Amino acid sequence: MTDLPRILVVDDEEAILETMTFTFQDEYEVITSTDAREALELLDEKAPIAAVLTDQRMPGMSGVDFVSEVWKRHPATVRMILTGFSDVDATIQAINDGHVYAYITKPWEPDQLKQIMKQAVDHYQLTCENERLLEAQKRANQFLEAVMDQLDTGAIAVDDQGVIQAMNRPVRAYLALDEDFRGRPLEEVLMRHGLETVGGAAMKVMEDADTTYDEIDVPVQSNNLRLRVTTKILADESQASIGRVILLREISHEPLDRRFNDVVSSIVQADGDLRGVLEQASDALRELLADVEASQVETGGMGELSDRLSRTLTATENWLDVDDALAGQDFPDAQVLQDRMRVATARWTLPDEIPARVRELARRVEDYYESGENPKQRVL
Repeated sequence: MTDLPRILVVDDEEAILETMTFTFQDEYEVITSTDAREALELLDEKAPIAAVLTDQRMPGMSGVDFVSEVWKRHPATVRMILTGFSDVDATIQAINDGHVYAYITKPWEPDQLKQIMKQAVDHYQLTCENERLLEAQKRANQFLEAVMDQLDTGAIAVDDQGVIQAMNRPVRAYLALDEDFRGRPLEEVLMRHGLETVGGAAMKVMEDADTTYDEIDVPVQSNNLRLRVTTKILADESQASIGRVILLREISHEPLDRRFNDVVSSIVQADGDLRGVLEQASDALRELLADVEASQVETGGMGELSDRLSRTLTATENWLDVDDALAGQDFPDAQVLQDRMRVATARWTLPDEIPARVRELARRVEDYYESGENPKQRVL
């Protein structure tokens, strides 16, 4: 094995191949062939090959036809042709078609040939490095876009001319934008979709030093979203502005969130009798769930709130049902009561803040499970 760059030389004259090998063997791993079709197989087998140098006039396949096939199979490999003056027109045509990097006329000077080969190999290595960097950048952008798409805040990046450069998934979901708008003026896109209020809010935040955000209602399809709009300046390394990011946070759920938090607080802060508080809380949670459904807003924030409401309602209803069973039945199923208490604890939104009466209810269930004695008294 060698770390030298590989080159492939194709000529139907063995003497020329020996000369080429002697000329290049100190700087490259030299592969030779007297047959163009065999050389194509070697090219596939020995890839990557930095450069090929072929004679123009060969039996079975001309040099121009050979490099054309090389270009199809391994476009990064640099292609060169040895040619006589009578073959120049065909070679120039190949150069114009983009198949040939250079042609060398016979007879050649060894030093000149070595210099041309060095330039060809350097060109190949630079091309490969550029492709590697582009691929690395592409992968980095894919990871960055994946991260950006997981945020619960929408983001639109525009340059100093107001042209969209990036847009993450939450923005497309909030505003029902199902196209790739990169390269399009933001104002044009917003106007086309009846979203001028978004641009207006962004301009207000940018132009008013005393305004850090603006809240707007945006009708999108059958939804009426409440969005909080903020902006951030994008700057280069010298701190010169290159554009801005418009951030859109969906806050339609926030008023309902506050109501939910009030309900949970009423349970946690209850002093003494808890049953009435839980009954009122259960009614309030059902009302909130109905309001969430009626809003027809399908966003991450609203979906999370719906899940929290459902889980908390399950907890309160289970606590009430277990308390009813202990008070109203002589011998309720102790295993079922235990299971319902475990479910309620798992669903409760604040696992570190279980109300004291609920903890007492859990102890009562455990005692009943172990002793089989039920005093038929309410705990909550």
